[in-house]
Amino acid sequence: MSTKPNAFTPNTFTHRLDTVIETPRLVLKVPSLAEFEPWCAYMADEEAARFIGNTQPPAVVWRGICTMIGSWQAAGFAMFSVFEKDSGRWVGRLGPWAPHGWPGLEVGWGVIRDVWGKGYALEGAIASMDYAVDVLGWEDIIHSIHPDNINSQKLAARLGSVNRGPGKMPPPYENEPIDLWGQTADEWRARRSDMWERIIR
Repeated sequence: MSTKPNAFTPNTFTHRLDTVIETPRLVLKVPSLAEFEPWCAYMADEEAARFIGNTQPPAVVWRGICTMIGSWQAAGFAMFSVFEKDSGRWVGRLGPWAPHGWPGLEVGWGVIRDVWGKGYALEGAIASMDYAVDVLGWEDIIHSIHPDNINSQKLAARLGSVNRGPGKMPPPYENEPIDLWGQTADEWRARRSDMWERIIR
């Protein structure tokens, strides 16, 4: 009988559960149920939730947070909870995401409406792209974006990703139209210094 550890042994990724990433204005951490109340408020906002599965009641939000936490434990990655550095306020969730049946290895984003226009999603996405390439070793990264989601399309373009055409989501979202934006790890490495310089300036 082999003694080689299984790739999905829970302890394999335990060291990643303490991951904390700081950017000029944000702190990215592994999600926890401590963020349940603000996450519920976020998912109750029709405009903010429009392109991420629509509004959800607290019971569904709870399961969603636990899915993120479970993915960190089982797969070694998932989206981060995002906090405003100055205030400590939870302002959204973003980062790597690739559940079963997903159309690729994704870096996604979503922040509360109160901080739209501040560049937080871009700042967090840049840090998440770095994490996906440098820590997770991803060679290609996508962003699944609804054709009507102009703001996310603009953000993807600012990251340097291009629209690769229509994609297909797994159930229960298989009938939702999406375009797959993306770029390779090499393309990201070539431009990320410039991206950070724009954020720091």
